[in-house]
Amino acid sequence: MKFDRFTLPLAAALATAVAAPAVAGSYDPAPEPVQVAPAAPAPVLGGDWGGGYAGLQLGFADVDADGGLNGDGEIYGVHAGYRWDMGTLVYGVEVDYDDAGIDIGNGAAELDDVMRLKGQVGYDMGSTLLYATAGVANADTTLGDETGWLAGGGLAWAVSPSWTVGGEILYHDFDEFGNSGIGADATTATLRASFRF
Repeated sequence: MKFDRFTLPLAAALATAVAAPAVAGSYDPAPEPVQVAPAAPAPVLGGDWGGGYAGLQLGFADVDADGGLNGDGEIYGVHAGYRWDMGTLVYGVEVDYDDAGIDIGNGAAELDDVMRLKGQVGYDMGSTLLYATAGVANADTTLGDETGWLAGGGLAWAVSPSWTVGGEILYHDFDEFGNSGIGADATTATLRASFRF
């Protein structure tokens, strides 16, 4: 087979033309950057219980006085307070007033009203606040008035950003009303509704 001077350069050009796409295709383009989804925000463990509030309460009181005198009945009143939300712990102070008119010992005495000053320590569970409370109470009776101590607990549930409902149970202890020589202890249980501001 005889090659002329044009055959070899032509064959080389053809080989280069055939090999060029294969060589060009052997380089992969740069990979697209991987899209990373943003991290989900950490769940919020608690609600916002800080700030002032005021409301109404309605409940029941059971009074056991010295000498076998006792009585029970409905109570109703108002309350106002302020709480500081520290995360899972909530601290607060509250003042409340209940009108009573409870007969004690078949006319021996009558509990007219009770005013309280209380501190609170609570656990923030989101829309629910569970708390313990203690403080002082002044009870006014037909035998005289007396300041004693109280302790108890309560539960508040946030039904909206502005309104809460709940309940509270308190134990009270009074040494002596006036100079009567008669003291008493009392347990109250109330349902409460509060507006937060």
